[in-house]
Amino acid sequence: MQLVKLSFSVMKQTRLASTLIAIFLTVTVLASPSSAQDSARIVFLGDSLTAGYGIDPELAYPSLIEKRIQDQGLNYEVTAAGLSGETSAGGLRRANWILQKPADILVVALGANDGLRGMDLSDTKQNLQKIIDLARQKYPDIQIVLAGMKMPPNLGDAYTKEFSEMYPDLAQKNELPLIPFLLEGVGGHPELNIADGIHPNAEGHEILAENVWEVLAPLLSD
Repeated sequence: MQLVKLSFSVMKQTRLASTLIAIFLTVTVLASPSSAQDSARIVFLGDSLTAGYGIDPELAYPSLIEKRIQDQGLNYEVTAAGLSGETSAGGLRRANWILQKPADILVVALGANDGLRGMDLSDTKQNLQKIIDLARQKYPDIQIVLAGMKMPPNLGDAYTKEFSEMYPDLAQKNELPLIPFLLEGVGGHPELNIADGIHPNAEGHEILAENVWEVLAPLLSD
């Protein structure tokens, strides 16, 4: 079992740069051998939270999930497709490449950067829906988990309400397991974040892993 790491920190992206990065990420996934040919595959498609921005990627929540899977003797390969600064649109552009290799479980953890940039949430919701549709079109039996997020109140009551309701609406529409709030217990706690106050530190990622595991574990089989 092997964790394939796709974590980059990208502050400014042109469409061409995003495409080249996506191709490189995909090649990295496809070129990495699996220790077990018949292992199932879990993909975490996300942004800087999934990439483990500001800490050793080995301490980020996808790596912690992989370690727990290994400790329990479950036969899964984990792919952490996290890209710092990623939006839902960028995730959609990468999804087809990332899913060239068959996946059994897809955890979609995107949308936070859309919200922080004040993007039109109808576009964000549409992008997330397209990722779900794409995954199911490629692999009809894939299990998809949606990771919910919330926005700080300074963006306005109407916007933050629409944002927080977006994830439950998508989960209900598509009958998906939902992680209500990926940063539950971490957001707003300075001691659990790095200096920027936004990204979790190693201790914070341990809590993120618990939040994810609670929803992911029932989907795993021996």
